[in-house]
Amino acid sequence: MIRSTIRTLVLGAAAASALSTAVPALAAGPVCKAEEGYAADFDGRRTFRWKPRSLQAAKANLADPSVAPAYRALLARAEKALDGPSYAVTEKTRAPPSGDKHDYISMGPYWWPDPAQPTGEPYIRRDGEVNPERNTNAFDTVRMDSMASAVEALSLAYYFTDDAKYATKAAQLLRVWFLDPATRMNPSMSYAQGVPGRTPGRAEGVLDTFRLLRVVESIGLLAPSKALAPAEQKGLEAWFGDYVAWLGTGPTAKEERAAQNNHGIWYDYQLATFSLFARRPDLARTVIAEAGKTRVDPQIDPDGKMPKELARTRGLHYSYFALEPLVGMAELGPCVGVDLWGYKGPRGQGIRAAFDYLAPYVGDEAAFPFKELKPQDATEEALPLYDLAAAAYGDASFAAKADFIAKKDPAAQSRLTIGAYRK
Repeated sequence: MIRSTIRTLVLGAAAASALSTAVPALAAGPVCKAEEGYAADFDGRRTFRWKPRSLQAAKANLADPSVAPAYRALLARAEKALDGPSYAVTEKTRAPPSGDKHDYISMGPYWWPDPAQPTGEPYIRRDGEVNPERNTNAFDTVRMDSMASAVEALSLAYYFTDDAKYATKAAQLLRVWFLDPATRMNPSMSYAQGVPGRTPGRAEGVLDTFRLLRVVESIGLLAPSKALAPAEQKGLEAWFGDYVAWLGTGPTAKEERAAQNNHGIWYDYQLATFSLFARRPDLARTVIAEAGKTRVDPQIDPDGKMPKELARTRGLHYSYFALEPLVGMAELGPCVGVDLWGYKGPRGQGIRAAFDYLAPYVGDEAAFPFKELKPQDATEEALPLYDLAAAAYGDASFAAKADFIAKKDPAAQSRLTIGAYRK
């Protein structure tokens, strides 16, 4: 899973009252209604994966030991964001190939200078080893992540404290990144994850905008504050609508859609989420409805293995990384009337099978029978996945796996936004 400093894909789960913030999938509760999300049951908050009951339960019990560490960590992030800068793609030190600093640029994470070449170019690939050059001010990766993380922390802090100062700052950050003509990002990723000496941009670069998934949820949470004017809300929806259009037409985007590993699944997850936010529910429904046939069937074996991910140098990590967007789409499924949690392919392939395969290695990562460069870190961010699977399947064994992981990270944000499953 991607490190929490880079993202918390905070996926919502069905939830019960008080501290038991999740319930079996069939229990009655707030309903996600297509492009309106949970707004009708959440005081106008148009979220899609952050579910009312989970957040309401956490808010009612912020002093409880199971929630308090995560709340303290969240407020610390929000206070830092309050005092922090705004972020814009125009601040980078390197011009993109287009010459327009409004275009996002980044470098492929696993590409390094070739020591056999005087200039280091063309760069060579070292799978699983991130080149720190990627995270310099020449590129936009850290900048986008910092913006998304700050907006997320501020929106959640606003929800839990009802203090408008957090919403005001979040709205400022959103204006700078998405709306202000002087600083806004162009809604495309043509120059993402380029490789020096090889290519200005790659299909894999579409993955970089997974960071914006949490921005969509955060915008919804800000609604009662009125920090964003109606025209600004429409402007944000239009930006994501334009990005959805690029995802359907950009050459690297179309190549990413065709990927038969985690990249293709992440493409679908982003397209579905951004389509809902941009008020294109029919497109979101199509993507999620086809995910069983196009993603689950070819990428998950009947025994739950994900061969494309197991071939990597970090097989366990990438198995979870591929499972994460499938879980995300399964959580979006009720918004558009699709049950991806319960999908089974012609040979028994499914999300449940993948969890059943991976679960025995939680706490016993060294026993994983495929290559994993960092077994000690491989499951550290699987916590929300197991909580969501426990709720979806009513499975206490998955909940136990989540609790085991949570002991290592009691301040995990998902304990606020999802919560522990209890029957």
